[in-house]
Amino acid sequence: MTSAQEIILFLGLYMIAFGVGGLRPSLLSFGADQFDAGDPSECMNKCSLFNWYIFTMNCGSLISTTSMVWVQDHYGWALGLGIPAMVLAVGLSCLVAASPTYRYQTIRGSPLTRVCQVVVAAVCKFSMAPPADLALLYELPEDSSYMKGVQRIEHTTDLRFFDKAAVVMASDEEVAQSVLPRNPWRLCVVTQVEELKILVRMLLLWASIVFFYTGTSQVSSTFVEQGMAMNTHVGSIHVPPATLATFQMLTTIVLIPLYDRVFVPAARRLTGKEKGISDLVRIGAGLAMLVLAMAAAAMVETKRAGTAKMALEKTSIMWLVPQYVLVGIGELLATVGQLDFFYSQAPPAMKTVCTALALLSIAAGGYLNSLVVTAVSWATATGGRQGWIPDDLDKGHLDRFFWMMAGLGCLNLVAFTSCAMRYKSRKAC
Repeated sequence: MTSAQEIILFLGLYMIAFGVGGLRPSLLSFGADQFDAGDPSECMNKCSLFNWYIFTMNCGSLISTTSMVWVQDHYGWALGLGIPAMVLAVGLSCLVAASPTYRYQTIRGSPLTRVCQVVVAAVCKFSMAPPADLALLYELPEDSSYMKGVQRIEHTTDLRFFDKAAVVMASDEEVAQSVLPRNPWRLCVVTQVEELKILVRMLLLWASIVFFYTGTSQVSSTFVEQGMAMNTHVGSIHVPPATLATFQMLTTIVLIPLYDRVFVPAARRLTGKEKGISDLVRIGAGLAMLVLAMAAAAMVETKRAGTAKMALEKTSIMWLVPQYVLVGIGELLATVGQLDFFYSQAPPAMKTVCTALALLSIAAGGYLNSLVVTAVSWATATGGRQGWIPDDLDKGHLDRFFWMMAGLGCLNLVAFTSCAMRYKSRKAC
């Protein structure tokens, strides 16, 4: 490979990352915006959107890791990469052709700018105390041009520090009387303050969800290493360890239609809720599935390591299937649940940002996994010991690592449950 070819290759890879980073949160929030929140039937269909979004993502992943790999191996990389390029071109053409029929939401500038304005205004008034009379906080009338097309958010009594951003000081009196234009970095409206409060409340839950993806990252790391140390032949068929991730994708693909068409209607009749169960309950169940997956991986590793020490026949790689299935169930519950939760709870002007926050947890979980694995390897390999995760797993204790992850998962589930019980849900479709 020449330098120019290498530059083009990495430029293409970074363009893919850049494109996906913008596409996924925008596509999901834009798709949800197509449903009318005032129509009960459309609102109910919106709940299914997130299920089918993850369904199609897993279908695409399954095709790319099976059919496209086969094309690349038999017909070369040019065709293997050309086919996805053509599919993307068709998708873009469909998007552009249908653009006149879509519903569009009013844009009010960058939501991150409004968040920063509240923080700056509150810090500038650090020494002031929020007024006891909440009516004294600054809010614009309904007929104001700034509030045109904006859904007003009622004031809440927690996180009072940020209320300082809406406190009218003596120097702001003329602004409050509409004599002078308002400086948004000095004085914010209550609705703007509440947008930040909603974001802060969700961040505590977001931190707990990050650990879920630290666990699912084992699918492409320690689970594969575990499989490499096992008997990879099922009869006359060789099963590459990395291909077992197909069981995770198949689990999600099979169960999502059952969840959406069977479980949700049945749960809806029992609970009276449109989604059957709340998003937070669904996420919590997904976190619990991760704990079970780590425990299953630990038990399989204990069996594998014991067999290796006794010099018996290697344990079959198919013993890993249950932990992949449990991860798939967890993804069905936690991933779909958190996407629905972050979109539905987000302020109207921050839907895309909060959806991006949900997807950011996947990336954050991957980085946290790298940190955890590195820290465990360093801490357990002192004094000339092999550590828990050596190159030769027969000399290590990968089972202890999985039990540690299961224990941390339990603590994370307790923390999530505590935050979820204290979380103040806002009414949303």
